Amino acid sequence: MSGSTHHHWTRRSFLKASLVSALALVGKPVWAQEILMTPTTEARLTLYNTHTHERLDVTYRQSSGEYDVEALSAIDQLLRCHYTNKVTKIDPGVIEFVNALDKRLGGGHEIHVISGFRSPEYNQLLRRKSRRVARHSLHQSGKAIDLRIPGVGLKVIRKAALELRHGGVGYYPRRGFIHVDSGRFRYW
Repeated sequence: MSGSTHHHWTRRSFLKASLVSALALVGKPVWAQEILMTPTTEARLTLYNTHTHERLDVTYRQSSGEYDVEALSAIDQLLRCHYTNKVTKIDPGVIEFVNALDKRLGGGHEIHVISGFRSPEYNQLLRRKSRRVARHSLHQSGKAIDLRIPGVGLKVIRKAALELRHGGVGYYPRRGFIHVDSGRFRYW
């Protein structure tokens, strides 16, 4: 026996491993109960990039829990830096956050993306214009998305995102968007 074991991660196995770790550390939070009780279903997103005017309607995760690599690549492309056209891998964690948010709001919405991946050059440009742009923004590592959903108020989106307690949630009513990311749970 070689002793080498290959493990193929699916969404389900990743979530179970994460959940076991989380429960071991902090007990059994409400969101953990929801994940345990929610059957795996295919995951679909409809996205619209407000800068490039490109649209994407894609099933990125099968009901078996496996991600569709081509669909994730299409999301990477749609969420590229519109300033430099550079593409990066978007973290599936933030994609799942957006999907969970859509489902919490009834599902089937077209998500308008104001910002996905930001190249370092573009992030630096934004920092020169605003002190509110973080030097080490999670947008630069493909872990953050700024969005709005036509027909759904920003306060409603923010409340739903906070209830998920999945990652960071920023509220920008003057600019008309909500920031979500796959970092630790926090809000501003």
